[in-house]
Amino acid sequence: MIDGPACMAALAATWPAARVWQQDGWTLRDGAGGGKRVSAASADDTARAASLAGLMPKGALAMLRAEQSALDADLAALGYSILDPTLIYAAPVADLAQKPPHVSLFDIWPPLAIMREIWSEGGIGPARLAVMDRATGPKTGLIARLSDRAVGCGFCAIHNGIAMLHAVEIAPAYRRQGAARTMLHGAAHWAQGQGANWLALAVTEANTTARALYESAGMQHITRYHYRHLPG
Repeated sequence: MIDGPACMAALAATWPAARVWQQDGWTLRDGAGGGKRVSAASADDTARAASLAGLMPKGALAMLRAEQSALDADLAALGYSILDPTLIYAAPVADLAQKPPHVSLFDIWPPLAIMREIWSEGGIGPARLAVMDRATGPKTGLIARLSDRAVGCGFCAIHNGIAMLHAVEIAPAYRRQGAARTMLHGAAHWAQGQGANWLALAVTEANTTARALYESAGMQHITRYHYRHLPG
């Protein structure tokens, strides 16, 4: 079975920050406006909670892995609030891969204008599209279709045999009609063709609808993380 560290490494590699550097046991990131995942600091075993605010004076933000309970407690004691508990699910691509039904899903890179429009309507704007552009290695955009129109899109990239599915967005009027499931299986089909062994993704703990889909498809919860935030 794939493990948590491998998933976290793939998550970082396939959704990369604009700049990364190390200081005082912390890995610091400049996300260039691309969201928490590419802006949060992460810690090694020598990092101390008290140093983080000085390293990130504009509003300290840390990503805590499941095994970092002591550091998490120290940050909480300093007034850091918890944000977005998130689960990582994964499954072998061989278990998920299905060739999409005719004209129901296409893999395309760079993204088409309609894909950018769907992402934009879901709050995934230019800064997050720039994150996708920064990803190296095999990657693609996915566009799902229902009723002869584009209704959803996603992004998939591969690191060390793990394909990570990101930025899944389905237009509100077309949710719960199978487009997300088609995208999940189609992403695995694409990843299998690229030689990947696993498909993984991150989903907030609160998103019970998406979690039910992933679990019904046979994906397993591998690890978790959350953020701690100190307002600047």
